Amino acid sequence: MTETDTSRRPLALAIFLIVVGIIGWIAAFALTIERLELLINPQEALSCDFSVLVQCTKNLESAQGSIFGFPNPIIGLGAWIAPIVVGAALLAGATFDRWFWIVFNAGMVFAIGLVGYLISQSIFVLGTLCPWCMVTWLVTIPAFWVVTLRNLREGVFTSNRRVIRVASVAYSWVPTIVLACYILVAALAQVQLDAFNRL
Repeated sequence: MTETDTSRRPLALAIFLIVVGIIGWIAAFALTIERLELLINPQEALSCDFSVLVQCTKNLESAQGSIFGFPNPIIGLGAWIAPIVVGAALLAGATFDRWFWIVFNAGMVFAIGLVGYLISQSIFVLGTLCPWCMVTWLVTIPAFWVVTLRNLREGVFTSNRRVIRVASVAYSWVPTIVLACYILVAALAQVQLDAFNRL
């Protein structure tokens, strides 16, 4: 039996997608408000500016903060609706075709690629840790792994039994994989920015 069977709803996946979608959307909304505040009162410190290291202003005003010509948080406002809607649909008993999961996963690949780039720019170029950006990192990383390994496990990309078997085992290790990613980011921040001593 797979998650697409109507006899069993993937409740854990559905709830997970809704939760990460809501958290990600809140972070994007907060960053959008901060960006607007920066435009209205450019001389005022933002509410998410805690120190030279932990702040939003430098990130929002940088070229990296508007990769596509408009503030990055606007991407989040639109994109984080997708996992919320998918999660709600799964709770309601919806099933999706293979092509849908491929497109949805492509969105997750784009998200993790963008977040990976922004993490590197934040740590190695801007030298700051943006609080709301870090919330986005916090939910994007597990969202990518959960959706990707779920799709591999369910044979969305290939019917190769070895791949499916490996993905099934890896899926049960998602918390460990995500924790390893968090530790890697924290280690990079510590080595490059001496983050823990400057918080």
